[in-house]
Amino acid sequence: MLNHTPTEIAERSALRINPAKTCQPIGAMYAALGIHRCLPYSHGSQGCCSYHRSHLTRHFKEPVMAATSAFTEGASVFGGQPNLLEGLKTVFTTYSPDVVAVHTTCLSETIGDDIPQIVGEAKRQEIIPEGKYVIHANTPSYVGSHVVGFANMCTSMATYFAKEVKSPRRRTTDKHQINIVPGFVDPSDMRELRRLAEATGLKVTMFPDTSGVVDTPQTGKHIFYPEGGTTVTELQNLGRGVATMALGWWASRDAAIEVEKKAYVPREILDLPIGIGATDRFLKILKFRGGEITKELERERGQLVDLIVDTQQHFHGKKVAIFGDPDHVLALTEFCRDLGMVPVHVLTGTPGKRFGEEANRILGAKAGNIKFEGDLFTMHQWIKNEPVDLLLGNTYGKHIARAQDIPFVRVGWPILDRVGHSLMPTVGYAGAIRLASRMLDALLDRRDRDAPEHQFELVL
Repeated sequence: MLNHTPTEIAERSALRINPAKTCQPIGAMYAALGIHRCLPYSHGSQGCCSYHRSHLTRHFKEPVMAATSAFTEGASVFGGQPNLLEGLKTVFTTYSPDVVAVHTTCLSETIGDDIPQIVGEAKRQEIIPEGKYVIHANTPSYVGSHVVGFANMCTSMATYFAKEVKSPRRRTTDKHQINIVPGFVDPSDMRELRRLAEATGLKVTMFPDTSGVVDTPQTGKHIFYPEGGTTVTELQNLGRGVATMALGWWASRDAAIEVEKKAYVPREILDLPIGIGATDRFLKILKFRGGEITKELERERGQLVDLIVDTQQHFHGKKVAIFGDPDHVLALTEFCRDLGMVPVHVLTGTPGKRFGEEANRILGAKAGNIKFEGDLFTMHQWIKNEPVDLLLGNTYGKHIARAQDIPFVRVGWPILDRVGHSLMPTVGYAGAIRLASRMLDALLDRRDRDAPEHQFELVL
């Protein structure tokens, strides 16, 4: 399929071939699902909403509900206010959500619809019932990426719900509450982050929280609004936290800053806790904010260290290529470096010069090809010029892996052709054990496949 990718690399200022990202609204839709009894609402064409719902459904293998303004030619010319007003009326009458989270698309952004004004008109016409809420995030598809859209909706949650505090002296603090913005991760990761934080004795307010929403058990009954998600009350009490931990600079930072602006809650900007180093930093902040590192957490860390020691000879010196969302890629790059591997190709489709700076900081003198706002065509060219032993990334890397005959481990978002990722975490010590085991399995499967008979070993 990719046999004609050339090895000669040419700079492309406009053309993207197989971009390592998708558009903002899909990230906003996923974030909105992390609010309890919230219905995401796509202000644009029906096709956009259908694509975003189906893409999320394919990753989580769960039905994803969302409403749409269903633009036609008339709305495109005269504006989408009538569509949104009618849509909100239908949504509250038919589906009775507690929260409707409106996100824009490229079409509604291009014609310039003023969402706060339209929501104000909906309140004036009493379309929004008492005790119900409509929030919004601007998510133009033609800039940023799905990670940016996720960040914008998370920031909107803080903007609309966090109670404003006039001065730090007037803030009421619950010394046991910690706020966590988990980043664009699977529900399994959110559940693991909560487990780790609560193991230190702290009470967690996580926003958003899709655990219990897009990983629900099969009961034989359809529940339109599952039990999971961050409640409105929890969002309104964000100002009571001792700190807001933003996990991932791209996906979480802005929301933590917004909580700090509104309620003077100090922010802690951290990497996604993938691997031993990043998880250590995560737990150190929890300890600094009043948590306690238990024997059980120390035991989990020790198991990960033991696994790394037992397997370091198989990882040492192996070349790896990594692509995906910037927060994931940087955390994975550090983890691979700590395993003794050599990340030679590191790429994200999301814009931001900080990505290159952080990747260079992690790799130092061993830094290879690093690119932000890149695409998988570039990644394939890099690999053709300098082959690697392992490829890490989402499902879209399978074509490169097949073309170049490279072991491939799926990690990040989206994973469309495998299952289990929404149920088994990648973050924390337990997640690192699972991820390292999968990476080692891929390397050893390749070694067994290629080994001559006399080197076909039975024991690791």
